[in-house]
Amino acid sequence: MAYYSFLSLAYVGTAFHGWQIQSNKRTVQGDLWSALRSLWPDAPMPQGAGRTDAGVHAMSQGALIQMQKMWEPHRLVSAINAHLPSDVRVRGAQDAPLGFFPRHHAEAKRYVYSIDEGPAENPFLESRRWHLFGQRKIDRGDIAAAAQLLVGTNDYSSFRCKECSAQNPVTTIFDIRIEPKGSGFDLVFEGDRFLMHQVRIMVGTLVEIGKKKIPPERIINILRAKDRRAAGPTAPPDGLCLEKIWYSKVWGIGEPSPWPEKNYSGTGGD
Repeated sequence: MAYYSFLSLAYVGTAFHGWQIQSNKRTVQGDLWSALRSLWPDAPMPQGAGRTDAGVHAMSQGALIQMQKMWEPHRLVSAINAHLPSDVRVRGAQDAPLGFFPRHHAEAKRYVYSIDEGPAENPFLESRRWHLFGQRKIDRGDIAAAAQLLVGTNDYSSFRCKECSAQNPVTTIFDIRIEPKGSGFDLVFEGDRFLMHQVRIMVGTLVEIGKKKIPPERIINILRAKDRRAAGPTAPPDGLCLEKIWYSKVWGIGEPSPWPEKNYSGTGGD
């Protein structure tokens, strides 16, 4: 008999080549699978709620696992963590209902991109924020104005990399907001799903706007172009973190989404 559990994981992505398993590179899925097989040699590969790219962090990645026996959640967390390296941790576990699949039943996600400013980088934030050098701070008002023009249901082809395999480039962004943080700020993105590199390309474009290299109103033309060449550079992965995933409330996994449920079945991901 199979016993399914849902795990919530956090990891610092700096030393990982992303979530998805690769034959010759270290990945989060690969490390988690290795830990599970230390507990049960026949453990199937864990299935994640979405991909994160090399260098991207996560506070709440979701994973479905199958074990040969029923575990008390706190014991399962401790047992798996005993076989994981320190830069990835299972933060919580619960029984998963039959038929639940995190990738298919993710309704919304929150990505946070952290930016720091000033004459020198903070070594304690190394690989956790994108540091922008310059005597003048970038214009947050222009960034906020342009960000609001990106909110809605649109074809975001201008903001996905050429390697993106998503068949449908139309996604819904519910909210983009700026939150002050120390000597910089966070850009918070909430949407039903995100295309490959979508958040990082949006951040790179918004930073160009904040530097007065692109006027805020041009964001509409960039969006309508449906051409990656129209947008700004791709921001580095260091500042990006998958902070939250909401699942269809019918499954009883985590908090219900604050946004309308649409139950899309395919996700790209940064």
